[in-house]
Amino acid sequence: MGDLIRIIFAILLPPVGVFLQVGFRGAFWLNILLTLLGYLPGIVHAVWIIARR
Repeated sequence: MGDLIRIIFAILLPPVGVFLQVGFRGAFWLNILLTLLGYLPGIVHAVWIIARR
């Protein structure tokens, strides 16, 4: 159930989904950068981070 909520956040607001998974680590800041460069790369990265762990 927790991963489903994180995936939903990852689609709506990718940095929030990553934050819920890893906190303020490097992946969070990378996701903010990717989201600023393009919304789709931020979503892909967020879902990958959540699915990997």
